[in-house]
Amino acid sequence: MMDSQENAIEMGKKEEVNKMEETAVPTAEATDQTELSQVENTQEETTETPDKETERKVYTSKKEVLERIREIAHSDEAPQKDEIDQLKTAFYKIHITERDAALKSYIDGGGDPENYQLVPDDEEEAFKAEMTIIKEKRTKIFKEQEAEKEENLKKKLDIIEKIKAMATSPEDANKSYQEFKALQQEWKEIKNVPATRANELWRNYQLYVEQYYDLLKLNSEAREYDFKKNLEQKIRICEAAEKLADEEDLISAFHQLQKLHAEYREIGPVAKELREEIWIRFKAASTVINKRHQQHFENLRSKEEENLARKTALCEKAEAIAAEENKGSGDWERHTKEIIAIQAEWKTIGFAPQKMNVKIFERFRATCDDFFGRKAEYFKTLKDTFKENADKKRALVEKAKALQDSTEWKSTSDKLMALQKEWKTIGMVPKKLGDQLWEEFLGACNRFFEARNAANAGQRSEEHANLEKKRGVIEKLKALKEEPGDNTQEAVQKLVEEYNAIGHVPYKEKDKLYEEYHAIIDKIYKELNISVARRRLNNFKNKLKNVAEQGENALDNERARLVRQYEAIRSEVQTYENNLGFLNASSKKGNSLIDEMNRKVQKLKDDMNLVREKIKAIDAENK
Repeated sequence: MMDSQENAIEMGKKEEVNKMEETAVPTAEATDQTELSQVENTQEETTETPDKETERKVYTSKKEVLERIREIAHSDEAPQKDEIDQLKTAFYKIHITERDAALKSYIDGGGDPENYQLVPDDEEEAFKAEMTIIKEKRTKIFKEQEAEKEENLKKKLDIIEKIKAMATSPEDANKSYQEFKALQQEWKEIKNVPATRANELWRNYQLYVEQYYDLLKLNSEAREYDFKKNLEQKIRICEAAEKLADEEDLISAFHQLQKLHAEYREIGPVAKELREEIWIRFKAASTVINKRHQQHFENLRSKEEENLARKTALCEKAEAIAAEENKGSGDWERHTKEIIAIQAEWKTIGFAPQKMNVKIFERFRATCDDFFGRKAEYFKTLKDTFKENADKKRALVEKAKALQDSTEWKSTSDKLMALQKEWKTIGMVPKKLGDQLWEEFLGACNRFFEARNAANAGQRSEEHANLEKKRGVIEKLKALKEEPGDNTQEAVQKLVEEYNAIGHVPYKEKDKLYEEYHAIIDKIYKELNISVARRRLNNFKNKLKNVAEQGENALDNERARLVRQYEAIRSEVQTYENNLGFLNASSKKGNSLIDEMNRKVQKLKDDMNLVREKIKAIDAENK
């Protein structure tokens, strides 16, 4: 009987030692932990910062986010960091989207973007206030948790001391077994302790448990019963771990596995021959879950790094656009469309790594805020310019309305035309207002010109009659050119006088008629000048003999007179040519004057040629 009890004691001792070894060696795939006591604290870490891949609610309005924030701030639930970060990101994404949309709509409608920038957002202020409450709440919870850990540490140290006392009292070992089991149960119920003391605490606990079993003398039947019950519980845990391989939610499966590990650790030993087998089974099931969990987070980190690279590229693209010079409204609108397109693309990209997610968003947001802030300032300045331009155009509208009923046709026409030219020099105004002012201005101008046209209807009939008369004179001039006579010059002069006596012709026909008339006149004068000059030169040559008979100085005196006449004509030609250089031919009147002066210059040059030929004739006679 004594041998049986001793064997039971030895088995109990080795079972607890092996239990410690089994539960103290975590799988490499599970986490980066190196001690099972750290697995014990997994629940604590999960409570404070649940995995960011747990299913997230999609928020579509700031009101929804604010309601959830208020619920967290004013309820007893502990704020979870990951959810708070998600709510903050969701709120400001919606906030910026709404603000940008409102600004664009306001500007597109011709409104003042300044109001959008200055109006405070009550929801944002409320959100910040609730976030302050949550921050304080989390700080308080953290302090409470730390205090609780310290209290739990004291309790577990007390349990260790009690077990230590039992392990050093061989005579009382059998009597204290139930108390020992109660202390083990109490140990299980005590949760988190400071992480820095967890490993040391667990090693001391296992040490004195082992020492207690060294002293404990249990009968073999009770020990066999414990082995059987422990095996059933461990088999159940193995089956539960194996079923987790079919769990679609990898995060949930991983957390469930951690709970199974904690439960497995608290179960007592099994029969020695089954000990390794049951552990290998549980470890194999754990490895499957841990590998899937590890691969999931590797894929997630890879995707988040890719998202960070894409968001960084969008930041650089937005910053480049924001740095470009905007020379006018067209540039601002073009760049606005480009920025909005980048914002739309940003929304399609998932989260960046947690440490960089807020930073990259703040960088992007700062660039957009700077761009739209400067745009708002530009359009505020533009609004002032629009107002000034609108006031100028209103003044012109009033002037045009004051003239619209005038019957001073010529002077009022000139005034209204001057107003129209001035209108063109005034800059832009908002389209809707600009169209309205233009309609008023054009209406006043049209009212006057329609009245003038109605009054001048009879005058236009007279102008058409004058047109036909002048065309008749032109036809007569053409006939004279084709069949000149002895009195051609006198006939041309009469037709010129007749042409000039005829009144105005229609404005649209004026230039064409002017060109046709002067073209035929120039041709006739040119031919008349040539023929007259030739006839005068012949007459002069015939008279030279009579002049020579008057005395030997008569030809010299005539030559000297002709030289003086030549110089006088040349001086007159030079004067005309100088004056031509100062005339402006931009108006029809100026053009007409230039043409007339050119004809006079040509006539003088023809006279100069005639005088020069006469001088040559005298020189030939003197030889």
